[in-house]
Amino acid sequence: MNTETTSFDGSAELPHWGLIRVQGADAAAFLHSQLTVDFKHLSGDQVRLGGYCSPKGRLLATFWGWCTAPDEYWLCCHRSVLASTLQRLSMFVLRAKCGLTDASLSTEVEPPRLWGLVGDAVRQHMTGVVVVPVGTHQRQPQGSLIRLADVGQTMRALWVSATPPTAPPLALAHWQALEILSAIPIIEAATVDLFVPQMVNLELLGGVDFKKGCYPGQEVVARSQYRGTVKRRMFLFQTPAHAVAGQEVFSADDPSQAAGMVVGAAPSPVAGGSTVLASVKLAALQAHYPLQLGQPSGPLLNTVAMPYEVLDIPEEA
Repeated sequence: MNTETTSFDGSAELPHWGLIRVQGADAAAFLHSQLTVDFKHLSGDQVRLGGYCSPKGRLLATFWGWCTAPDEYWLCCHRSVLASTLQRLSMFVLRAKCGLTDASLSTEVEPPRLWGLVGDAVRQHMTGVVVVPVGTHQRQPQGSLIRLADVGQTMRALWVSATPPTAPPLALAHWQALEILSAIPIIEAATVDLFVPQMVNLELLGGVDFKKGCYPGQEVVARSQYRGTVKRRMFLFQTPAHAVAGQEVFSADDPSQAAGMVVGAAPSPVAGGSTVLASVKLAALQAHYPLQLGQPSGPLLNTVAMPYEVLDIPEEA
């Protein structure tokens, strides 16, 4: 990661994110039965990364989830999948004592909004401790601080409140670049129902609990894990071109078919072009042929170091 990126500081409102509110006596048990992570034992100061899968084990959405009050949970997901995810989850509530709503459509005078905090702005919004650890939810009188993974030395957090944070403005493009550099998969409309969690490294990030019991697609996800059938993994790339989620990736080793797909991308404020997260066939990486965006003759994708270890990375020949 370029050291210039670590100078980012401030807050940006996040129109591409939305909030689902889940309330009721059975809220935790319902979410536990539907998502890839444990919600029954989620404490009030924890934040969980998880996914919602189709019966075929393909991700329909990814979330950060936390508990805001007894019997109340919030799920933060990409705005483009919120309505469809809310509708689908609501279909399976059945007799469970809980309800799901889009928090942005709340009848409250001022419904909660989402901001991204970066750098010193994160520290300025912590209360009572020196540093709020990654993966922690800190409830405050004015809102909630959701501590996300750092990117290099740059701290990140979500601020969930009806009250804007007291921080200098940050360009949304800078926040989105950090989202991609964190290498945390964000399922959006263009990538719905395309990836088993392991194809986007979700289980490497603690986003799949293999001991929690059944949820939609659980058998497929478990089989991929224990039978070693994952043939794709997600990696970071840089390209001089504009890239978007859902674009295909090609390898000169076999240009007749796609070797992968872009999971997410953002303009790079430092290097120019785009920073890209793409799920790519391990065989294509192992062949050590160039990877190209969009078509076999498309712009080159140059590898960027991942912020965490991906065990399936092929060794250099």
